Amino acid sequence: MAEITDVRPLTGAALEAALDDVARLRIEVFRVWPYLYDGDLAYEREYLRSYRNSDRAIVVGAFDSDRLVGASTGAPLTDHADDFAAAFAETDLDLSNIFYCAESVLLPRYRGQGVGHKFFDLREQHARALGFTKCTFCSVQRPDNHPMRPADYRPLDTFWRARGYTPLPGVVAQFSWKDVGEEFKNQKALQFWIRDL
Repeated sequence: MAEITDVRPLTGAALEAALDDVARLRIEVFRVWPYLYDGDLAYEREYLRSYRNSDRAIVVGAFDSDRLVGASTGAPLTDHADDFAAAFAETDLDLSNIFYCAESVLLPRYRGQGVGHKFFDLREQHARALGFTKCTFCSVQRPDNHPMRPADYRPLDTFWRARGYTPLPGVVAQFSWKDVGEEFKNQKALQFWIRDL
């Protein structure tokens, strides 16, 4: 196991400077189950633009010396309203009170050092400082009998529940991306989880 030397929040110019590395990490880490994402840098740069354009966004970076080896992102849910508004349409939740904890990506050889907790701790701290009262994220939903599901796969539900998150019944977004080994993009279901801050 390689050692993480620092985990710290990045905002402003530091966030901007890290985004290409975040994009590369997303492509590498999300290539495996349950994402199976066959991504490219051009798409990633476009996707990450919302973090570049938001003065309330955060990237939490995990470093091995000066090399970014893991990252998690967050921004107000309203910055993603075009993507997620439909999922929340049947709820009475005020999106302006919710902070969205997006991806957490960490290279496998750096796992098991508590970085996942630090990712959530720092994003939640950032959200509280901005006055948000809730945090949410979404998880990819795949069928248990999917042919690419590893036999030893353990979902992160226990970790998320221990942090106070619960699934929001019926709050599911639909996103399209190209899976590894597929020719075309297809829709995936993303289940939202939420907690009070």
